[in-house]
Amino acid sequence: MGQACEKQTDVRASALELIGNTPLVALDRLYTGPGRLLAKCEFMNPGGSIKDRASYHMIQKARLRGELKPGDLVIEATSGNQGCGLAVACSVLGHPLTLTMSKGNTVQRAIHMEALGAKCIRVPQVEGTYGNVTNADLMAAKDKAISMQKETGAFFVKQFLNEDNIEAHYTSTGPEIWHQTAGRVNAFVTAVGTSGTFMGVSKFLKKQNPKIQCYVVEPDGCEPIKGKPITKASNTLQGSSYGVVPDLFKYDVMNDTITVTDEEAEEYMHLIGKKEGLYVGYTSGANVCAAVKLLKSGKLPKNAWVVTILFDTGLKYTPVPESLM
Repeated sequence: MGQACEKQTDVRASALELIGNTPLVALDRLYTGPGRLLAKCEFMNPGGSIKDRASYHMIQKARLRGELKPGDLVIEATSGNQGCGLAVACSVLGHPLTLTMSKGNTVQRAIHMEALGAKCIRVPQVEGTYGNVTNADLMAAKDKAISMQKETGAFFVKQFLNEDNIEAHYTSTGPEIWHQTAGRVNAFVTAVGTSGTFMGVSKFLKKQNPKIQCYVVEPDGCEPIKGKPITKASNTLQGSSYGVVPDLFKYDVMNDTITVTDEEAEEYMHLIGKKEGLYVGYTSGANVCAAVKLLKSGKLPKNAWVVTILFDTGLKYTPVPESLM
């Protein structure tokens, strides 16, 4: 008998190898043209959001630089998604993880983080309401994290200041979009929290083709990047639009901003589910709404391809009983 053929396996070593390389889907049922609306399915990452990319990258770079040693404690303030991403990375790499998060962020996020082995401390809100987190609420969670870091000496990720956050998307999300569209992308549209996704993807795409237009999505009444006074500090876009220009943000890669109301974000979140079979969050709804507005604006060629991000799963937003809040 001849020697048996060696069988090739396709087995991932850990959940970390499930991060990235997400599909790009055409939302042709929701938007029929002119042009085409394409969405990056980041909810398919193991932590349920695009934040898995930056979380893993920031932890890995810290380990490579020797700032984070095996078994060291990690601390971060989060609105939820970054915390879930860090919990994925830290559980696999063996780092105890403590996270601080505003009580205004949905409790499902805390449940998710703790299911992955992290400790989540929910910080009382300063001025927002459940499901609507302001910059003051975020600062309260950050202050708690800073205090705990001083007590423990843990590695503080500092996602809002960490340049590795941008690099994660410059080296992964941006190249994926470029290759998936075979370079046909005309514009990139996304909301910003830390601005890591916007900065990394925009930098990469504009390096490939300076004519690609990049737009920031902001909620009506909370448009600091556009330079407008804040008239509505609280909005439904959890994890983004805190009423300040993010420290990592630079204007040199932005073409303009697009305004979306809370009502429009919710409308499009539901349309994505009903028309496309994808259950995503409010910020994803805002992204798709903004992309549709851009495609209809006449600012792009009629056959333009616009790419946006479906940040996370809608399961992180389901209402819960008041007793659990």
